[in-house]
Amino acid sequence: MSLAGQRIVVIGGTSGIGFAVAEAALSEGSAVAVASSNPQNVEAATARLPGAEGFVLDVTDEGAVERAFAGLGRFDHLAFTAGDWGGPRRGLLMDLDLDAGRAIFNVRFWGAAAVAKHAAKAIAPAGSITLTDGMIAHRPAKGSSLSTAMAGAVEHLTRGLAAELAPIRVNCVCPGMIRTGVWDSIPADVREARITQMTARQPLARIGEPKEAAEAYLYLMRGGYTTGQVLRVDGGGSLV
Repeated sequence: MSLAGQRIVVIGGTSGIGFAVAEAALSEGSAVAVASSNPQNVEAATARLPGAEGFVLDVTDEGAVERAFAGLGRFDHLAFTAGDWGGPRRGLLMDLDLDAGRAIFNVRFWGAAAVAKHAAKAIAPAGSITLTDGMIAHRPAKGSSLSTAMAGAVEHLTRGLAAELAPIRVNCVCPGMIRTGVWDSIPADVREARITQMTARQPLARIGEPKEAAEAYLYLMRGGYTTGQVLRVDGGGSLV
């Protein structure tokens, strides 16, 4: 299935994997709209994505989500790559403030649910929704109980929505280590040493690039007989 002439919305499309999805879709002749909660990020991204639309959206505000999709018009595919680092992402459950811990779910789970709820009304019947979780769903570590639960919840939301929203297809991409802006806060020498150490045992012993992860989203948009699936892009990290 060609994506040429189709309209694609990327929530979180102003940076990282989302930006790479938008860039790849534009290169295939799609009409693209990107959204972020940060107006400056929207402005910067659309300047780098000639022809793309951009709009500001706080996915934790369901009213804003409803208004955004009511005014957006019909489109074909949605990719949800928005994320934040709110809440205590690491820590033993017995030590966590659970009220603070709820913030972990605000963008990546509840934001995804709100967007799917209101976007589905505007998506073409042959269209798709692609959500995003992370390998922490499959590779939990000590102190990651809530993060693991949140990522796993996104996968189960995917399956539930695939049944509920059919014939709209709903899938999920599960990225491993991808070279996004979150790594920029670490000094370069320390960063590269840490990446080398963390990927050494993978079958593909390197970090992934956003453009490589973006291919998974484009496949799930094209793949007309694929729904309710989680596609891992992890360099084989889940094998070791």
